[in-house]
Amino acid sequence: MEAKARAFWPGTDLANPDMLIEVDIERTLNSRERSFTLKATFASDESRVVLFGPSGSGKTLTLQSVAGLMRPVSGRIALKGRVLFDAKAGIDVPSRERRMGYLFQDYALFPHMTVFGNVGYGLRKAWQWRLSKKDRRDVLGLLDTLEIRHLAESFPADLSGGQKQRVALARALMTRPDLLLLDEPFAALDTLLRGRLRKELLDIQERFHVPMIMITHDPEDITAFAETLVTYEAGRVCQIQRDPDSASSSSDNV
Repeated sequence: MEAKARAFWPGTDLANPDMLIEVDIERTLNSRERSFTLKATFASDESRVVLFGPSGSGKTLTLQSVAGLMRPVSGRIALKGRVLFDAKAGIDVPSRERRMGYLFQDYALFPHMTVFGNVGYGLRKAWQWRLSKKDRRDVLGLLDTLEIRHLAESFPADLSGGQKQRVALARALMTRPDLLLLDEPFAALDTLLRGRLRKELLDIQERFHVPMIMITHDPEDITAFAETLVTYEAGRVCQIQRDPDSASSSSDNV
């Protein structure tokens, strides 16, 4: 997917418009037991970036920083030429304005809401009691696209693992995000279901033309999704590979 510069927020500078995503951040977390420092630097112009590495190596912290859920101490984050965070320039675009679709590892569906309510949640305004007719049509249309309209009045407790994932993905897509962030989307699923849903996710991503950053521990996910593979170790990016499964694969050791 070609990455071109798009409209950006007042007061921000354009980063490299040829790069889809640029991340160069640092953050230290301290507790009684340990101190952990994240220093993550990578850039990609590909539409599917996979973050790979052992648990506790900084992948989720990176995803949270891109989403605006955690503020780095220093560094810079840019998406499609639009600066989302720049510590030196004092730029920190609020998470709700970053146009991100976040698929959490446990899906984080609201248990008291139906499938329809979960998917339409991001469209609601603070003063609205219910969605507008247009928004309701849009929600039902997306449920149709993902083949889960028959579940519209169901609650999360009544859904299978695969159904929950589709609902969470629909909620992430509903606000038409510029980037999908996926934190181990298949970890809670059995092996056979993982294979089927990988194919579905690839189809959905191509249909909606939305780039993604995915966290995984599974080499099968790397094979299916990675156009750029970013490998983490102990809070650092130690290697960046482009087209890791192709004969012409190139890599940079960091």
